[in-house]
Amino acid sequence: MSQTYILKVLRGHPGEGQQYFEEFELECKPFSNIVSALLEIQRYPINREGKQTEPVVFEIGCLEEVCGSCSMLINGVPRQACTALIDSLIKESGSSTITVAPLSKFPLIRDLMCDRSKMFENLKKVHAWIEVDDSRDTGPGPKITPQQQEVMYQLSTCMTCGCCQEACPQVNTHSKFMGPSAIGQVRLFDTHPIGKFQKPERLRVMMGDEGISGCGNAQNCVRVCPKNIPLTDAIAAVGRDVTLQAIKDLFSLPERE
Repeated sequence: MSQTYILKVLRGHPGEGQQYFEEFELECKPFSNIVSALLEIQRYPINREGKQTEPVVFEIGCLEEVCGSCSMLINGVPRQACTALIDSLIKESGSSTITVAPLSKFPLIRDLMCDRSKMFENLKKVHAWIEVDDSRDTGPGPKITPQQQEVMYQLSTCMTCGCCQEACPQVNTHSKFMGPSAIGQVRLFDTHPIGKFQKPERLRVMMGDEGISGCGNAQNCVRVCPKNIPLTDAIAAVGRDVTLQAIKDLFSLPERE
């Protein structure tokens, strides 16, 4: 492996207009990752031409692939910068140049930082929480089978990182589809023994233009999910539930006044 590598960063913000690439030559250090490379540029913002520049703007949090804040395109693939090791990236690509860019499906703030607030707004739309009457201890809750626990645990590891949204061809400016992450959370809370009381409400949201009908079954979401969440299984399960709920709504009797 070479002693140095090139980090090619797509930079700019909406107020500047055109985005541009800027290259930085950095020393290869054992076990370094993209985050450590960006922090090194932050300390010494000197580009490959030897000119002083502004530090790269990016977002970090936990540094252990739990918070999902450091999502970006690394060599064209949406992933977490904290687990993208430099030596592995060079070996995979066979090149000493690593390209990083912001996620393209979200509004750009600056450089590698995006506004992913739409994902959190989608969670509100699908009622992605458990309602409780009060904070009093009412004893043990309903029993959950091991099969339910396994499904729920996998879905609960979602970081709302946006990688699945970035990889999904149906998530774009021409579509209202809210994406696989929100559907996975619908599956999670519909499976919960308390959350299932709001199941019809969530499924009716899934019947709309933003819901399940927008999925094109590209299956890119499961390929890029950092937590290996079975999103296609969740989409299939929610699709079945939406059909059943639509039939129930169709044949339900109107309420008497």
